[in-house]
Amino acid sequence: MKKITSPRHIVQQPLAAGQLWRMAGADLRVAMVGKLLVHYKLVKPNTVRGLNSINPIKTIEIHLKAKKAVLA
Repeated sequence: MKKITSPRHIVQQPLAAGQLWRMAGADLRVAMVGKLLVHYKLVKPNTVRGLNSINPIKTIEIHLKAKKAVLA
């Protein structure tokens, strides 16, 4: 009988201040993480300024997972 292995799930690291997440179209820089909210800057390549935003932690984690973001 063959042993069946299930695919391994990639565990995403928790958000922390100072992280840089790279995605296909933009970079997400985490400025500050609170109990419920994340302050971050979304920067597209070849731009001078980025968009400062605040969203719930769960929303950011779902977005990073959907965009297949990689921690740089």
